[in-house]
Amino acid sequence: MQISVAWRLIARVFLPFAAGYYLSYLFRTINALIAGHLISDTGLDTADLGLLTAVYFLVFAAAQIPIGIVLDRFGPRRVQSALLLVAAAGAGLFAVSTGLQTLLISRAMIGLGVAAALTAGLKSIVLWFPRERVALLNGYMIMLGSLGAVTATAPAEHLLAWMGWRQFFEILAAVTGATALLIYVVVPERVIIPSSASIPATLSTVFGDRRFWRIAPLSATCVGSAWSLQGLWASPWLTDVEGLDRASLVGQLFMMSIVLSGGAWLFGTTVHCIRRRGVGAETILVIVAVLFVAAELALILRAPLPSILPWSVVAIVGTATVVSFAVIADYFPPELTGRANGALNVLHFGWAFLAQYGTGLILEQWSKENGHTSILAYQVAFGLNVAVQIAAFVWFALPWLRSFPWWMDAIPFFASVSVSDAVEPVISYEQTVVLLPADVDAEW
Repeated sequence: MQISVAWRLIARVFLPFAAGYYLSYLFRTINALIAGHLISDTGLDTADLGLLTAVYFLVFAAAQIPIGIVLDRFGPRRVQSALLLVAAAGAGLFAVSTGLQTLLISRAMIGLGVAAALTAGLKSIVLWFPRERVALLNGYMIMLGSLGAVTATAPAEHLLAWMGWRQFFEILAAVTGATALLIYVVVPERVIIPSSASIPATLSTVFGDRRFWRIAPLSATCVGSAWSLQGLWASPWLTDVEGLDRASLVGQLFMMSIVLSGGAWLFGTTVHCIRRRGVGAETILVIVAVLFVAAELALILRAPLPSILPWSVVAIVGTATVVSFAVIADYFPPELTGRANGALNVLHFGWAFLAQYGTGLILEQWSKENGHTSILAYQVAFGLNVAVQIAAFVWFALPWLRSFPWWMDAIPFFASVSVSDAVEPVISYEQTVVLLPADVDAEW
């Protein structure tokens, strides 16, 4: 790809969708910062706050499959620009809401409006950029988008001190509407010619693939839990358990967000490099899952470590979607990427909703002491998350565990042998997918 053409694609395709994903991440994590304001201004309790924040994930998850279908049919440009207008309206309503009901409706509108932010960006990358660059660009997309989480800490804290959370959401509404217009006007259209492969481009193809159901539970329970913790429960944990004051809390949330952004770049670069060496992205996902469980156990067991260390691991895991979507891109052809990414995101955000709302319900079962929730309540809530993640990890590793005795018997004197996995092999579609001609100058 010529350098001038590549930069034109970055400016007119990559960056507008990255801006939309940035807003999605900002909306997702801002409640952790304004939680105290919402409780004092609207009278919400802990369970209400958990429900209000989690409804974003619920609507987001419910919309993923329909959005995947319309992305494959109508393209990311039209879908993303239309939905961002819904998010803008939701942000405007949130700014003037005074009770739980209207807050829930507006939060749901925001969740629906940004539900295509990531999958539309990933779809645009698949359509416009070379296949060998997809994982790397996915990492950059999520890295830039996760800057929204950075904005939702110290920068937003300064703005809130100056203007208040209602005025802040009015600004978000205006910026979101402008981004919708930018995507519609600037991003070009591109159509793909369906591949001649025998695999039908239907949603049942995705859900009928055993490889999908092997990776999806592990990815969902890790990524969804990380989103739940980063997006809401890190703040009360650091206040109730670690005893941080407001300034220290905002500072640690800011550091976690910086780590979050860097993690996306790290994952994208790592996947890009190891693929060139013939190593599958599933290996990275396994490492991420193990580190995540270890970090959560360090928090639960109150390990003698600076709290920023395990919480930084939690933040990094929130960007492991880079790894998961890289695996999905290997499993399915381009005309199915919208549906496949959407199906995986249903589980990501569905578990994030359950983890976030469920944590709030569990914490509410303990009475507060001097305005703080007990450590035991957090340990129980976080421990249930870990138990589910371990079960998902066992399910993911089950084919390896089943083949392990045979594998040992097949290695006399520890000689190297070739062992096939018990699950279906990854099928390469590179020879069967036909995109439009590479002369992209003719498209502009």
